Parts: sequence; structure tokens; C-alpha cells
Amino acid sequence: MGFPARPGSINGAMSTPASPVAVNNPVGTASSLRRLVPRSLFARVTLIIVVGLAIAQLLTFAAIRYERDMAMRELMMTGIERDIASSVSILDRLPAAERPAWLEKLERRNYRFVLGGMADGVPPRSLLSQQFATAIVEAMRPFEVVKVGEVLQPPEGLQIQVRLTDGSSVVVHARRVGMPVSRWVMWLLAIQLLVLAVCAWFAVRLVTRPLAELAAAADDLGPDLQAQKLAEEGPTEVAHAARAFNAMQQRIGGYMSERVEILAAISHDLQTPITRMRLRTEMMDDEHDRTKFRQDLDAMNSLVREGVTYARTLHGATEPPLRMDADALLESMQADYEDAGKTVHLEGRAGVPIVGRPNAIRRIVMNLIDNALIFGSDVRVRVQPGEGQLAIAVVDNGPGIPPDELDAVLKPFYRVESSRNRSTGGTGLGLAIAHQLAMAMGAELKLQNRPEGGLEARLTMPTRIT
Repeated sequence: MGFPARPGSINGAMSTPASPVAVNNPVGTASSLRRLVPRSLFARVTLIIVVGLAIAQLLTFAAIRYERDMAMRELMMTGIERDIASSVSILDRLPAAERPAWLEKLERRNYRFVLGGMADGVPPRSLLSQQFATAIVEAMRPFEVVKVGEVLQPPEGLQIQVRLTDGSSVVVHARRVGMPVSRWVMWLLAIQLLVLAVCAWFAVRLVTRPLAELAAAADDLGPDLQAQKLAEEGPTEVAHAARAFNAMQQRIGGYMSERVEILAAISHDLQTPITRMRLRTEMMDDEHDRTKFRQDLDAMNSLVREGVTYARTLHGATEPPLRMDADALLESMQADYEDAGKTVHLEGRAGVPIVGRPNAIRRIVMNLIDNALIFGSDVRVRVQPGEGQLAIAVVDNGPGIPPDELDAVLKPFYRVESSRNRSTGGTGLGLAIAHQLAMAMGAELKLQNRPEGGLEARLTMPTRIT
């Protein structure tokens, strides 16, 4: 009759909670291994070559060492047993009183003799020891071998007790001696590895240096497109890549110059009809229509002028860097806005002169201030000096910019103003021009919304522009 199973059991057996099992995390292990790998191509290729050559050298050394050990073993197996048997025969023919004097003469580096006593140790265990003992025992005939034992010291040493014809015993202490490695061999191996490492370093440097120069030239190829040309020399592939890069740089510069010239020509040609249309609007009788036409013409003229300015900022900054007083520049800008009836607060000071492009800095800060005045009533310019750099932040109390549009407003002709009204939204080029001018002089322009409301436009630039 079966018994009912108790709760928590299966077929009447009590269930036990499963013990936690440590689970290896292969992802974490792989990530840890990746952190140990050098990041640069130069270091990776050098490491691969050096490690590969070192492993190859060590394998070669191990193979040679193994072959020498095999040869030494073969030599020992064919020679040492005859030497031991010959020495035992000599001791057997000598009178018992003269045998002790001959022990030192018959002793060798890998065997010696002891008169009397018994052999110690256990039967040989390793295959090599058994082969060594068998070879000696075979060579001892017709002498009687009483015992063969293997001892711990010296390692794999043998003690062989042999009975001489007069009934006395002699114990042979024999041991296998490996092939010694001279110290100069190890030094030679180390020098070889060092030479291989140096050669690998030069070879990898020869391959990766052109890549580093190409990357540096690409980084220097800023909006001005005036980066220094690469030297068209070296191996065929390197010279070809340098020529292709220089040609690409020249073509891009030509396209940009051509675009600026086209925009400048269009702007110049549009000035005449715009002026003519402005004169004709003055002859209109309706004051309302005349005002509307004048506003449209002013917007057209502003759009054409700012479009050409933006194209020129893309083409590059031709203004040479000058030593300037940033505090005096900002104070003069503040005074200009006050004369125009606009309040701009200036906070902080640079304190030291900087080397930069004053016209470009003026244009950037003015565009940021103009944008802040459109949307905010409290505009402040905050100067924050740092180590090797200067930050100029323009903050306002306006509505700010949606976070997903902070990067888009730096693009040309992009306006957050949904009505597309130029009187409130502008042309969409002010921030784009400021952004391009900042890039041209190696500075950074970043927009971010303030927690208390409003927008902060921060210009961070080095205190010394080359």
C-alpha cells in the first residue's frame, strides 16, 4: 500500500532547494581581454609580429633542445653501460686491497662505485629509467646483478648492486645527465629576439606612419581647405595615396572657391534689380504697399548678403591671428549694443591677452547676442577663462530650443520658428555662420537649454590660435 506524497516532494521524496551555481560570463571575459589589446594599429601589428617571431624562435629552440636530448640519450644508451661494465671488470681483476685506490680513477660525471653495501631504492618507474637500467644490466654479464633500485637523489638516479667473482659486492651509482646548454646560447637567443623586435618595430612604423600622416592631414583639412600638402615620397603605394589625397584636397578647394565666386556674382547681379525695385517702390502711391515692398526687398538683400557670408565662412578664414585684448573687444561690443538701445550684461573677464581672429570672434558673439535678443529680454555674456582656453557664454531667458533641435539649428536655413516669419525667425543663417567661423579657428560652439529657462550658447576657443 502506497503512502501519499508529502507537500514539496515528488513520489514521496523531499525536494531540496537548488544550490546556486556560478555561471561564467563570457561577455565580461571577452570585454576584459579586449581591454588588454592595444588600441593603435602600430602597437597591434608590432605585438603580433614580435609575439609570433618569439614563439617561432622558442619552438625552434625547443625542437633543437629535444633533438640534442635524444642524441645524448642514444649516446648514453650505447656507451655508458660498456664503460660501467669495463670498470666493474677492472675492479674484479684487481686484488681486494687495491680496489679502493682505483675508485676515484674509475669515477665519471654520471657514475661512481662504492665497495660493499647494498643498493637502495625501488624498482625503476619511468620508461627512460627502465631502459637505462636494462642496458646496464645487459652489459654486466656474466656478473650477477643482485638489485637495481631508483633513488630520489639525484633525480632518476640508479643504484645497481653487482656481485664480483670473489663474492664481494660493488654498488654502481649511475644517473642520467642531460645535455647542458651553454650560457652564450641563451644570450644569443635573447639578442635574436631583440633584433627581431627592433626590425618589426621599424617595419610596422614604415607601414603605419603614412596612415598617421594621412589622418593628421585629414584632421588639419578644416573649413579653410588650406592644409599642408602631404609629401609624395616613399614606397609606391604611399606616394600614390599622398598624390590622391593632395589631388582630392585641391579639387575640393576648387569646388568651394567656385561656389563662393558664383554666390558672389549672383549677389552682385541681384544688387542692381533690388536697388531698381527699391526706387520704384518709392514712386508708389499707396503707403501701405510701399512699406510692404520695402520690407520684402530688405529681406531679400539681407538673405543674399548672409548667404554669401556663410559661403565665405565655409571657404575658410583668411583673417590672420592677432594678439588681442578679449576684454576690450567684448566691452566695445557691449557699448555698441547700448548705443543701439539694447541692454547686454557682461560678466567676468579674460584677464590676459589672447591670440585669435578678432573679426571672427566679434561676428560669432554678435550673432549669438542677436539671436538671444530676438527671443529673450535678459541677455548676459559670461566670460570664463580656463587653462589654455577661453569660454564665452551668451545666455538668455527666452523659451529655449527643443532638445532634439539643438544640433539642427546650427545648419543653414534651419529655423525653429514654425511660422517661417523672417521678422521673428530670421534667415536661419546666424547660428550657422557662427558655427562655421568657430570651426574655422579651431573653436567649439555648443548650445544647451538652461535648467532655469532660456538658452546658453557657449563658445570655447584656445587662447592661442595658429
